[in-house]
Amino acid sequence: MESPEGKVVIVGVTGASGAVLAQTTLRMLEADPRVARIHLVVTETGMRLLEHELQIAAPLAELPGRILGLSAGKSAGKIEILPNTDVGASIASGSYPVDAMCVIPCSMGTLAAIASGASNDLVSRAADVTLKEARRLVLCVRDTPFNRIHIENMLRAQQAGALIMPAIPSFYHQPQTIEDLVTQYVCRVLAQLGLPQNRQFAWKGQPLRKAYKI
Repeated sequence: MESPEGKVVIVGVTGASGAVLAQTTLRMLEADPRVARIHLVVTETGMRLLEHELQIAAPLAELPGRILGLSAGKSAGKIEILPNTDVGASIASGSYPVDAMCVIPCSMGTLAAIASGASNDLVSRAADVTLKEARRLVLCVRDTPFNRIHIENMLRAQQAGALIMPAIPSFYHQPQTIEDLVTQYVCRVLAQLGLPQNRQFAWKGQPLRKAYKI
């Protein structure tokens, strides 16, 4: 459903820890020439998360620029922020053209709402629409350990068409900084949205050392 101008992506941010994952995702989407529009929805607990982990507290209209680290008065060109209470927003309808959605980070409460089809706020409604229209939905769940309710909700969402992608860092690319860990994970998320990134490390195999040979 990609428009001639480029892809349209929805980003949901909830109150699970991992605000830097959302920030990096938005920065990379904003810089990607293949992306035409980003619809950002932050839950109430997501707002608290941004303030606590990134020290970002701003009126809704100023939030995208603050997340991207833009100078005062400069707006984020591609990002439209929508109130989580606005269940009548464009992205609440399947007739509105969207290519993909990710919820990053995704709390277990939001996972439960999506898995049950509750549609009690804009994030869960947009996710429900994404599933019913057979579009790609990536849920970056961020909690541990999982109890049975969490696991069953992940299974229900996956069976409905969502991709469950826990916020688990990788180490095979030998990261040196937290930014390295975050970037690799976000690159993999964006690849699942149909937006592979040049910055992603791709494993090319490892020569079998003589000591390992059987």
